Amino acid sequence: MPKEKYDPPDPRRMYTIMSTEEATNGKKSYWAELEISGRVRSLSTALWSLTHLTALHISDNCLACIPPDIAKLHNLVYLDLSSNKIRSLPAELGNMVSLRELLVNNNLLRVLPFELGKLFQLQTLGLKGNPLAQEVLNLYQEPDGTRRLLNYLLDNLAGTTKRIPAEQPPSRSWIVLQEPDRTRAAALFSVMCYNVLCDKYATRQLYGYCPSWALNWEYRKKSIMQEILSCNADIISLQEVETEQFFTYFLVELKEQGYDGFFSPKSRARTMSESDRKHVDGCAIFYKSDKFNLIQKHTVEFNQLAMANSEGSEAMLNRVMTKDNIGVAALLELRKELMEMSSGKSLHGMEKQLILVANAHMHWDPEYPDVKLVQTMMFLSEVKNIIDKASRSLKLSSVSGEANAIPLVLCADLNSLPDSGVVEYLSTGGVDTTHKDFKDKRYSDSLTNFNCNGKNGTSNGRITHGFKLKSAYENGLMPYTNYTFDFKGVIDYIFYSKPLLNVLGILGPLDPHWLIENNISGCPHPHIPSDHFSLFAQLELILPYVTPVNGIHLPGRR
Repeated sequence: MPKEKYDPPDPRRMYTIMSTEEATNGKKSYWAELEISGRVRSLSTALWSLTHLTALHISDNCLACIPPDIAKLHNLVYLDLSSNKIRSLPAELGNMVSLRELLVNNNLLRVLPFELGKLFQLQTLGLKGNPLAQEVLNLYQEPDGTRRLLNYLLDNLAGTTKRIPAEQPPSRSWIVLQEPDRTRAAALFSVMCYNVLCDKYATRQLYGYCPSWALNWEYRKKSIMQEILSCNADIISLQEVETEQFFTYFLVELKEQGYDGFFSPKSRARTMSESDRKHVDGCAIFYKSDKFNLIQKHTVEFNQLAMANSEGSEAMLNRVMTKDNIGVAALLELRKELMEMSSGKSLHGMEKQLILVANAHMHWDPEYPDVKLVQTMMFLSEVKNIIDKASRSLKLSSVSGEANAIPLVLCADLNSLPDSGVVEYLSTGGVDTTHKDFKDKRYSDSLTNFNCNGKNGTSNGRITHGFKLKSAYENGLMPYTNYTFDFKGVIDYIFYSKPLLNVLGILGPLDPHWLIENNISGCPHPHIPSDHFSLFAQLELILPYVTPVNGIHLPGRR
């Protein structure tokens, strides 16, 4: 259903004609509505250049047909074609997705184009006085008949006319960013990040432009799995995975392809019955078991951290603690076969090589940028604790002299744009406590708990972290990762820590010309199963040299 309230044009239309004197004095006029009357039989092609129009009244004329070029008036919210002699409507009317009111009363219409079903924002459809088929009239006359009829038309569009669209989307191109460093031993591996849009959020209320059959999970899950398997990533981070679907579908299918993995649902699951719990979504990490061993797995519950670190902050308790988003982390050991295969060298005597893969899904609401920023700080603080404890317990030495001996790969749906405080914090190493995204809420005392120097360290008005993170998709390489009618932007990310990791290449965006040419106003779509596009990157991990001294292998300097 349309989200915004629609106010139809005032039926008592009034016109004023600018005087010669007003025109001479430079008075400007702006008119967004146009009425054409006088028993008109055909429309001038000049009309289609008036793309600023929001309302067009051409009722009570003698028009027998409406040209397809009417779709060029893409800003129209009101179109009255009533009381003409129209026998058919052009399919292109379905591309006028801004329409809220379409009146075609008292014409000679016997059929409606199925493309009208694409008018998902339409609130009023006038069809009275047309010799339409009884099946159509029966639907139209039901309670909420306009919506029922539009749903029927949209759901039957692909099956009858093959117009959504017959052509599959083109393959996304691979973008090489740099060549691997052949002078040093290195391991190459690939990472995928993908929000799969869980079933309970895939509703016609949110995605009215998508046929209900293409929103159905049984239909979408096959395309989602096809997308995942086509990348053949070594590590897969997924968001919005339903609990039941993880165990009955994702884990089963991916195990057959040589993956293992783990999952944690959002915090609300712990308070629910077993039948309700299976529909709670969460985050999952999969890894190829012939390339990695799982050493540790962790779940980070942001509401628990907010409660434990509130330090009397009402904002922390009332805004952050009430959101039940989570993150997960997997400490993986690279199997020696992967390292030797990548580097082409025997690595006898080298100590364990670990990486930490972290995956999170931050709060969605644009009105809560402070919550997203605090959640990100809490997650990175916990990631640091995981790495520090693992380094101590496994007695790992940092041969590079870096603070973090274990490199980090962070995949996330941050629900934050590249100019947000969240991305500034991650990519620059810190953010001021006065940053606008905190919305002047009093967080500062509680945030020092997440500073890289710890609670007793000096903050100097900034909250910092010790990782040197870079985004794999920098410099606008991806124009959008989330693509809906209402919003198109980058909110999904793959970050990796320097200097031990480099990005060699990424999967580029879907060709925007395909989206435009096929009038795709948003996703999901019959050929695109989620409202997010997947991210996929190949990374290079620099390995330590192993130098024999008197027959004893000692780790050398990287």
